[in-house]
Amino acid sequence: MERVKIETKEKNYEGMLVESPDSKIILIKLDSGYNVGLKKDQIIKIEKISSKNKEKKEKKIEQEKGLKKIAIIATGGTIASKVDYETGGVLAVEKPEDLIEGFPELKKLVQFEVHVPFSIDSSQISSKEWKKLAKLCAELLNRNDIHGIIILHGTDALHYTSAALSFMLHELNKPVVLTFSQRSIDRGSSDAHLNLRCSCYMALSNIAEVMIVGHENENDLSCLAIRGTKARKMHSSKRNAFKAINDLPLTRIFPDGRVEILNNKHKQRHEGKVKVMPFFEDKVALIKFYPGAEPSIIKHLIKEKYKGIIIEALGMGQISVEGENSWLSIIKEAVDAGIFIGITSQTIYGRVDPFIYSPARKLEKAGAVFLEDMLSEAAFIKLSWLLGQELGFEVIKRKMLENISGEVNERLI
Repeated sequence: MERVKIETKEKNYEGMLVESPDSKIILIKLDSGYNVGLKKDQIIKIEKISSKNKEKKEKKIEQEKGLKKIAIIATGGTIASKVDYETGGVLAVEKPEDLIEGFPELKKLVQFEVHVPFSIDSSQISSKEWKKLAKLCAELLNRNDIHGIIILHGTDALHYTSAALSFMLHELNKPVVLTFSQRSIDRGSSDAHLNLRCSCYMALSNIAEVMIVGHENENDLSCLAIRGTKARKMHSSKRNAFKAINDLPLTRIFPDGRVEILNNKHKQRHEGKVKVMPFFEDKVALIKFYPGAEPSIIKHLIKEKYKGIIIEALGMGQISVEGENSWLSIIKEAVDAGIFIGITSQTIYGRVDPFIYSPARKLEKAGAVFLEDMLSEAAFIKLSWLLGQELGFEVIKRKMLENISGEVNERLI
């Protein structure tokens, strides 16, 4: 890569040349990490400083004695990457040295070891990765020298992964913290540093839950820890994108290490061994009902031999049960064919109820199961996990309404 000095009418710039998607623009990576695009017709002079790549030296990380040890699992996403100042892109974290380069304060908080079971965009994650991740977590959690786990993950499917681990890790004995960053670590407004710092404190805490830790607000004053089955991404870009739905956050965490308990209903750290239950049935669908939606999609899923369907319905669980677009008969057909039909709400907050309006009563009579205040994503994961165990229909129906990992609340928050 070439290092250049560029003179324009207004200002001079120095940095590494980066491939530009626009032939009319010269793109350089500044030493600060930011990219600057300069129009060619505004450039007075370009001076080549060096084309020699910087020598890459092996860095040794000295772990501080006396600190408790955690495992950090990097799976991908913005937080699990570092800036490559020569190419202008980002590289996946693969070694402790890579992590320390981005988060030098980490070695003052904990001892740590880094694992990279896979590195993918979270939109590409599937049951294959969830099973692999659950098995690795169980292996690490059952080691006496590991006090907790932090998982670095992309934001878009983060709440699916937190739900999957919540069900797959049975009798959880230590904290499993999933964290993220909405903004890359080379930006001054990055949320990565505070999220990782607060995650360290939670990984050492006495709360044995799968949780998502991230900014409470747009400022850098605190983070929240949210139960893995009650967390949802509620904004595409804000730093405080994740919210607790129909539940209180578990804790508020401050940068100085203070942890404020907000929800007393949580499991405690214990000396037992965690059991891994990496079951998953991929023939499960999550679909959304909308006004005028035709029931043919259910016919297609029956034909494709799906074993379970979660329908995100209107309000308290309303779906059309009359007229030419009635879903009633096809839902009954699906249930008769042994397909589990679960009903959640598009409103996100609140719960579904089959006994308020007559359309919902008819759906319940046809065999659809109304899933209380469960989030659609958590319901999808839970049903897939239960079906993967090849349990009977009635057992699955009972367990879908049972609170296994904090996914069902009797009283709404």
